[in-house]
Amino acid sequence: MKSISLDITKAAQFLNEGAIKSYEPHVKAAQEALENGTCPGNDFLGWLHLPSSITSSFLKEIQDCANVLRANCEVIVVAGIGGSYLGARAVIEALGNSFSWLVGDKKNPTIVFAGNNIGEDYLFELTTYLAGKKFGVINISKSGTTTETALTFRLLKKQCEAQRGKEEAKKVIVAVTDAHKGAARAAADKEGYTTFIIPDNIGGRFSVLTPVGLLPIACAGFDITSLVSGATGMEKACGKDVPFAENPAAIYAAVRNGLYSQAGKKIEIMVNFQPKLHFISEWWKQLFGESEGKENKGIFPASCDFTTDLHSMGQWIQEGERTIYETVISVEETNERLLFPKDEENLDGLNFLSGKRVDEVNKMAELGTRLAHVDGGVPNIRVSVPKLNEYYIGQLIYFFEIACGISGNLLGVNPFNQPGVEAYKKNMFALLDKPGYEADSKAIKERLSKEA
Repeated sequence: MKSISLDITKAAQFLNEGAIKSYEPHVKAAQEALENGTCPGNDFLGWLHLPSSITSSFLKEIQDCANVLRANCEVIVVAGIGGSYLGARAVIEALGNSFSWLVGDKKNPTIVFAGNNIGEDYLFELTTYLAGKKFGVINISKSGTTTETALTFRLLKKQCEAQRGKEEAKKVIVAVTDAHKGAARAAADKEGYTTFIIPDNIGGRFSVLTPVGLLPIACAGFDITSLVSGATGMEKACGKDVPFAENPAAIYAAVRNGLYSQAGKKIEIMVNFQPKLHFISEWWKQLFGESEGKENKGIFPASCDFTTDLHSMGQWIQEGERTIYETVISVEETNERLLFPKDEENLDGLNFLSGKRVDEVNKMAELGTRLAHVDGGVPNIRVSVPKLNEYYIGQLIYFFEIACGISGNLLGVNPFNQPGVEAYKKNMFALLDKPGYEADSKAIKERLSKEA
């Protein structure tokens, strides 16, 4: 079986000779701190050896639940925000038919994601779309009180019960939540929903390989056993006893920290040349942004979909401020084959491409872009993925997770908390006069009155 691989040659040339090697003892110490549980945030290390600890019986339990939902639903709504939906959406969109929502899929239910915004128009359009449809809900929330998800779930629960009856709704509403406490747990126990547990020691952005991600992915018809197998293989390939030079996650963490601290590269752009990978980039942005953006430190994670964004962001990347580097996810082999046709009139002048695979054109666009950007002063890291399937996506997920844990420790922050996320919530609750926020409400309204 092949494996994803890492090419850093077009990034290392921007660093002093021996710079990456000099990180070896620091990377080793960072990874040992993860393994020994001595790093900041050590109560959230449950993801570290999660792939190899997942049993076949647990996967069967997930699959059995997915089969019930698949058999009874035309549409399954995944209600969650941040890590509670991004991982599942990343995998489903990477593996699925780009137009399944349009052409329909007789074998699999349509998977819809909600609970990740408070857009009234969006929610109205969602509930209108679901009217008359046999739909179910996977409600993903540890507390059950996250505003975006809780608001959406209340709407969906009422609509599902109205359309299918309360007893039927119980069969097609599943809660992925805390084992013992929280509003979502209380509601699930009261209503008799099937439930799965979000482990206490795994944060949302590291939760793809828990029921948070596995259940929606299984509902979409994808092989979660193969996904976990790929992650398990990468867990072994990035183990603490693997030599530094052979550990792709260790090398990636070292290179990105070298570019940040030694070469002044403050922004990492995650690039793909496959539109199916858009949400892999979105998941990656949360993983690294929420893990490293602390104490006025951290590489800013951005993303571009090429070649599309070359026509909007390409100029800035080529000639803008030299504070950026790129990490390109390159897919070696496509799942389908399409040849470019010949046209007798050749008005577009493209007959030189006749008979070539479309992917060959895409690959040359990728290579040409990488060369141009490197020549323009943009370091380039390349992550090669043999093919878009469950096994290699599983590898990719764990590769970025372990690299993030190592990188955060190198940076000297706690990679597993997110204290800054609470600031907007406090203000929002105060402005909405939520019980318990009376003092904050008074203070913020006085502030706004003075500013007006």
